[in-house]
Amino acid sequence: MKKIEAIVRSSKFDDVKNALSDIHVDFFTFMEVKGFGKQKTEHIVYRGAVYDVGYIARMKLEIYSTDDAYEEIVKIILNSAKTGEIGDGKVIVTDITEMWSVRLGTKNESAL
Repeated sequence: MKKIEAIVRSSKFDDVKNALSDIHVDFFTFMEVKGFGKQKTEHIVYRGAVYDVGYIARMKLEIYSTDDAYEEIVKIILNSAKTGEIGDGKVIVTDITEMWSVRLGTKNESAL
């Protein structure tokens, strides 16, 4: 089993979500996150003064997958989140050694 973490631009989140839905990935966890990186941070102008927000708003997705399906999920995320500019995000894949379903008490792939 695999855990796929993707950090993508907030503006590309709906594209990623819809692309994942097309391949029947209908459940994942997501949250708004802030980061700091090579991309220039956002500047806000208010009454003539420029304010540096100091962070970059992104969405983080967590998806759990079987070993045979994760490569397609990663490819879909990479294709749908890409703008070609600095700050497009990252995708991280890690192995899951054990997973349990709280409701059913099933283990590993049965818990997915």
